Amino acid sequence: MKMSRPDELTPANAHSPESGANSVLQAKAVSVESPFSVAPEGAEDLLAHAHLGKRIKQLRLKRSMGLVELGRRTGLSASFLSQLETGRVVPTLRNLARLALVFEKDLSHFFETTDRRVFRIQRRKDRVRLPHGGVEPDYISESFGILIPEGGLRPCVAELQPGETRPFEPKMYPGTEMVYVLSGSAQLERKGQPYALTTRDVLYISGETPRTYRCLGDTPASLLIVSFDSESAEPPRIRRKSLNSAA
Repeated sequence: MKMSRPDELTPANAHSPESGANSVLQAKAVSVESPFSVAPEGAEDLLAHAHLGKRIKQLRLKRSMGLVELGRRTGLSASFLSQLETGRVVPTLRNLARLALVFEKDLSHFFETTDRRVFRIQRRKDRVRLPHGGVEPDYISESFGILIPEGGLRPCVAELQPGETRPFEPKMYPGTEMVYVLSGSAQLERKGQPYALTTRDVLYISGETPRTYRCLGDTPASLLIVSFDSESAEPPRIRRKSLNSAA
């Protein structure tokens, strides 16, 4: 069983003179009733609401990084990082700074409010339709990404044009793509195999899979495409494993 390194945990009762003096001062501060006193449970609540472990895990998964690799980059053991992500231990400021440097984040990132209530409207007249493919476009795209500037998912509509046009070939990325056919019929080609999609069909496909979409029929095919990054795509993989294990 691996033990956490001495520098990974803050000792509960350090015996250095400095720590002894600090403990005396803290005891006095708690015992004095004033509007500036900080109750010990207040600090615990602050750490609990910060969800440090969850934030660290999200950053790690977004980089497609394992615990061992993160440990190698930070100098922290994988077992300690696992306990940290599950909330069983609290990092010292030094170790939190190491993680911030690896993920290229400010320390404030770990304590930002998690309350992100959103209400945004984008009018049709304010949305830009971008034609692709020359004078007679192969497809027309409309992005809704401005509604979700924080990232995590990127919704757009692709209007595939009929006729002998070039297929729409999305860029590959680490994540998952959901496609909902709003109208018309389209053809997905994956690994040389064609698949017909008609109105109200839904498709899920890995963003790392080479794929193309083209219109089928004489009228345009309109697709709602939502791209999820690897962080957002993690829960489906977990659910799939649990279903297999249950079977």
